[in-house]
Amino acid sequence: MMALAQKTAGRRQAPGGPGKPPPRTTRSAGPSRGQGLVAHVFLLPWMIGMVAVTAGPLVASAVLAFTDYDLLSAPQFIGLDNFVRMAGDERFWAAVRVTLVYVLVSVPLQLGFALFLAVVLDKGLRGLSLYRSAFYLPSLLGGSVAIAILWRQIFGENGLVNHVLGWFGLELGSWLQDPSLALSTLVVLNVWTFGSPMVIFLAGLRQIPEELYEASMIDGAGRLRRFWSITIPLLTPIIFLNLILQMISAFQAFTQAHVVSGGSGGPLDSTLFYTLYIYQRGFVNFDMGYASAMAWVLLLVIAAATAANFLVSRRWVYYGDE
Repeated sequence: MMALAQKTAGRRQAPGGPGKPPPRTTRSAGPSRGQGLVAHVFLLPWMIGMVAVTAGPLVASAVLAFTDYDLLSAPQFIGLDNFVRMAGDERFWAAVRVTLVYVLVSVPLQLGFALFLAVVLDKGLRGLSLYRSAFYLPSLLGGSVAIAILWRQIFGENGLVNHVLGWFGLELGSWLQDPSLALSTLVVLNVWTFGSPMVIFLAGLRQIPEELYEASMIDGAGRLRRFWSITIPLLTPIIFLNLILQMISAFQAFTQAHVVSGGSGGPLDSTLFYTLYIYQRGFVNFDMGYASAMAWVLLLVIAAATAANFLVSRRWVYYGDE
């Protein structure tokens, strides 16, 4: 029996001999390499799009910004002449003024209207999903050519707006032909596309604890006090997010102004958005070098405005972990 036990123990010893650990078995790297190859194959369309559609044109425009390029002949390097030329371009400054007015007026109005409707819908209305879908629809259609054409008809001389105003004895001509009113129609169109920020506001309102409202009601706080002391402070991160998204979108607005004004930015450049002027310089006047320089100025302005908002946000945005 002892001999049999010793023989069995000897068989169970590691191949390296007594007292030595068994050699480690290494797994084949084949499957992991295969998985990595499959992942790269699936990422390939995105990589191609990133290089061909985004990174490539971005680098090309950076180079063309320092050239004189008419799309027909080879670009000629001219240094900073395109940027110096902007200082004396009256239409450039008109486009800057129109775009800034559009951003500073339409974005706050849009966010205020979106927040108002989000607060109303947060009260547990029957058929909330239907209202939410209906109110979100303008955000999907607002930037389309069809809606811009419809907007041109609504604010035309014989459009719906003038027809309604006629019931009250007010007679106005075409809003789109009046330099003092043309931009306001585009502001109203942007406010009408409130659906996207409204849905984000509604999601933020659902995250505010109900116990805070109940405690404030016990202390005698009214609706306005609860709104300013609880809802707004706890919703400031969402307000900040919507502000950044809508501000960037407003700086890049193009389709509405192009369709409503027929691509001219009129009357008297009152709807000449910055992006529309870039389009005119690049694809109408074939001055692609100047248009590229303008595009980079817009990029820097958006980056600076975004950075400024982040710096200022430290004073008014409240995060729960602070």
